[in-house]
Amino acid sequence: MNDRLVIIRGGGDIASGTIHRLVRCGYRVVVLETEQPTVIRRTVAYANAIFDGDMTIEGIKAMKVDHVSQCQKVWDKGHVPVLVDPKGESTQVLKPLVVVDAILAKKNLGTTMNMAPIVIGLGPGFEAGRDVHAVVETNRGHYLGRVIQEGPAMTNTGIPGNIDGYSWERVIRAPKAGIVYTEAHIGDVVEQEQCIGHIGDTPILAPLKGVIRGLIHEGIRVTEGFKIGDVDPRGTLDHCFSISDKARAIAGGVLEAILYFEKGDGSMNKRTEG
Repeated sequence: MNDRLVIIRGGGDIASGTIHRLVRCGYRVVVLETEQPTVIRRTVAYANAIFDGDMTIEGIKAMKVDHVSQCQKVWDKGHVPVLVDPKGESTQVLKPLVVVDAILAKKNLGTTMNMAPIVIGLGPGFEAGRDVHAVVETNRGHYLGRVIQEGPAMTNTGIPGNIDGYSWERVIRAPKAGIVYTEAHIGDVVEQEQCIGHIGDTPILAPLKGVIRGLIHEGIRVTEGFKIGDVDPRGTLDHCFSISDKARAIAGGVLEAILYFEKGDGSMNKRTEG
């Protein structure tokens, strides 16, 4: 077992808050992603290294690697390796201390307690004590970031966070199935109903006036209604390039869970019920 190694399944913006926090706290981290991540907030998501080769968020850099054997070279540089491994098969080779399922699929895509001495799931789809040792609450509100040691997280509300009175209204969804082509970029200021891209001959329109905070990578094939972006009506450019309050709260929960299970006599699996 590598006693300071954490594998994070998923490299979206919420996962990246956890990745950033753990690296700053001295853990070595590996990020496992899919070949074409459908991440929206790409400017604060280490998954974007899959497309661009590397990704830096608030001073911490991640680099894409093609094989687990390349991870050490990336760690030696002080960076985070990002590997295409949607099934998490590399956990058997790397033997981490911790596995965090941060895919946020609202269901368990194959994470089990035998993957590592400490296994943590983010949000709905996991049950602490059954398939993971702890669950971190991801629903906004009073319990955001809470560490659950027995039972599941709260049911997903399906409602986007409210920003300046806008919730559903700020989400950009695919008007039809097909490949997304973009004409705007994250950080651009747009007007309501401004064309920001297209799928085939169908335009993708901004739902309201504001700053584009998230936009899926060009060339991704999506289904009709798939979330492909969002507009922030506050218009604060820095919010597009910094880790969100939600991601930081969840990161704190993950760090708390790891430290809790690390403490004591070393029998981490014996302490899953507190």
